[in-house]
Amino acid sequence: MVSKRYVDRSLRENRVSANTTEHLHDSAVGLDQRPPVEIAALLASGQVAAAACVQQAIPAICAGAEAMARTINAGACLHYAAAGSSGLMAAADAQELGGTFSIPAAQLRIHMAGGLPMGVEMPGDTEDATDGLAAAMAELSEKDTMIAVSASGSTPYTIEATRIAKSKGATVIGIANNAGSDLLNMADHAVLLATPPEVLSGSTRMGAGTAQKIALNTLSVLMAVHLGHVHDGMMVNVHADNIKLRARACGIVAQIAGVPETAARDTLDAAGGHVKTAVLMAATGLARDAAQARLKDTHGHLRPALERTV
Repeated sequence: MVSKRYVDRSLRENRVSANTTEHLHDSAVGLDQRPPVEIAALLASGQVAAAACVQQAIPAICAGAEAMARTINAGACLHYAAAGSSGLMAAADAQELGGTFSIPAAQLRIHMAGGLPMGVEMPGDTEDATDGLAAAMAELSEKDTMIAVSASGSTPYTIEATRIAKSKGATVIGIANNAGSDLLNMADHAVLLATPPEVLSGSTRMGAGTAQKIALNTLSVLMAVHLGHVHDGMMVNVHADNIKLRARACGIVAQIAGVPETAARDTLDAAGGHVKTAVLMAATGLARDAAQARLKDTHGHLRPALERTV
């Protein structure tokens, strides 16, 4: 058994480290000797505490979301760059943007150290591998935005991706869990998620990853609001390519336009599956072409299109 004196000394030494993500949690002493119900409760409370830290980053998240929306409106690309667990969080957000908000795949790029894993193994040494990044980011421009994610804020792969993005004049949103880290210092929009030490020291797939996911989701939804893809909490630019999403799209049309679902379904078909167009057609009686023209006038925003009287 490890002595209490040794653990206390390790705790003190860990706290000297500048990287909070590597510190030992104050309640971790004797963790493995506790009843499972206590361990589980501590693990869960660690996630809750990490999630709460996102609130402090709201101003930076709001500014970053505006930058992302500008990039999409300009026809440019969003680049997600990260490694390890942070890479999985970033990739998950990027891969949902097509289905949820119909963001074209041509405007999205994922740069993950070692590439997106195809199996259950994710080698850790790829975090240090920067070869090939310059080639992968060769077409990045000043109109693009990069969302770079690193719990430590010092991952070599993510730092190099950020350096390349900055050299090309792109906007960088940096998401990290350590204050004063290189990534946050380099970023145009520094999203500090000051999560407490992990209950399982250094396992940033836990609390840090939870906070990263919340921040990423908040960024992309706020971006969608700016783009006009959200109306009363509904995803009015959803790409309805399966049974569940077609039913959701139909329900959205019925809800906003105030028509029966049968009428909503027929209108959605007539609109070519485009939810905003279908809502406008069902609510105003406009033909498809006229509805699309009005949406173009309002830059894709449904509410002002509905409120127009002519």
